[in-house]
Amino acid sequence: MKKWYKQLHWQIIIGLVLGLIWGLAASVGGFSVFTADYIKPFGTIFINLLKLIAVPLVLASLIVGVTSLNDTAKLSRMGGKTVGIYIVTTMFAITIGLTVVNVLQPGDFLPAETQQQMMSSYQDNIEGSAQSAREVMERSPLTFFVDIVPENFFASASDNGNMLQVVFVAILLGIGIIQIPKEKGRPLVSFFDSLNDVIIKIVDLIMLLAPYGVFALMAGVIVDLAGDDLTQALDLLGALGWYTAAVLIGLILHVLIIYSSLFKLFSNMKLRDFFKAMQPAILLGFSTSSSSATLPVTMERAENNLGVDEEVSSFVLPIGATINMDGTSLYQAVAAVFIAQALGLDLSVAQQLTIVLTATLASVGAAGVPGAGIIMLVVVLEAIQVPVEGIALILGVDRILDMCRTAVNITGDAAVSVAVAHTEGLLGEMHLDDE
Repeated sequence: MKKWYKQLHWQIIIGLVLGLIWGLAASVGGFSVFTADYIKPFGTIFINLLKLIAVPLVLASLIVGVTSLNDTAKLSRMGGKTVGIYIVTTMFAITIGLTVVNVLQPGDFLPAETQQQMMSSYQDNIEGSAQSAREVMERSPLTFFVDIVPENFFASASDNGNMLQVVFVAILLGIGIIQIPKEKGRPLVSFFDSLNDVIIKIVDLIMLLAPYGVFALMAGVIVDLAGDDLTQALDLLGALGWYTAAVLIGLILHVLIIYSSLFKLFSNMKLRDFFKAMQPAILLGFSTSSSSATLPVTMERAENNLGVDEEVSSFVLPIGATINMDGTSLYQAVAAVFIAQALGLDLSVAQQLTIVLTATLASVGAAGVPGAGIIMLVVVLEAIQVPVEGIALILGVDRILDMCRTAVNITGDAAVSVAVAHTEGLLGEMHLDDE
């Protein structure tokens, strides 16, 4: 059994805590500029390393996975299960968010003076998000499907935001390989298989830097929020405390109710063991606020620790990182109702059902949109006729909540991979770090 401080998840937790302490000390001691200039860049380097290998990992592992299936019918069946479960869990997430925000009524606790001050402070951010949202709303309903098919693969591979296009090309290449004689396709399969093994080893090397990268990222988040005035950040958190609590309660309930039910329906896995196996990936997602950047680690932990076969993980997880946004969808539901409450608007049952539909579609359609969370929230607000200026009320704590909802997004991706693997008979034995 490993000593506790040698286990990766504990090292990441220590990095998070020390980064938090450093960030608070920097705000109080007045060395925020030093932290931003000389500490935060190491966190950025760590994220860039993870993003660097995301595209080749998805490409290689998915091609190997498709060719190992050697059956297009099985591939389409797995795809149907994956998208279906993702959509169902997203709708449950939105419903839970609406229930929590209607029970707590967090908008009623926001002082009018704070409301006016925040709306004027973030006016520039609102205008930019509103413009991007208008561009999204003006697109054709089938634009999402058009965007999946790239006209230039190398252009797609140069941007992690186009991961669905990389997935499409990888599946297409895999199908093409299994359609030709085996002796001709074998060299390609061997190449991508070897490339996949090399990338997994690179992931192991990058994860040696995880505690230091997480420390730098956390310290950077705190100084970005507080600057040299810690009381400003604390006042902001206090004013938005009920809204923050509503989002966090919703996220926790979604994990405890929906994902535990998913395990009971589709496997014998315990939620506690699942979290123990996935801790490094979830903590990394929390610190980076990026499902795509965390994808290499999510895939490694799912395969090596959860027992998900590579055929499933290489297919389900890349898709989940781009279209499965349970945490983000729940946040959008809570945020939309909170803004309406703070502005004194009563939402009808029809408007709240519109939130369910719009946020579900937004979670899928947001894949290639920069700053997707806030931009798609604008789309939701427009759909229920709530002034988009109200987004200013939540921007102050959005960075913190973004970390939390990303962790839930990654949890959902891994949970669905377990469910799909079990239904396909491709779920092996779990391996926990302390065994």
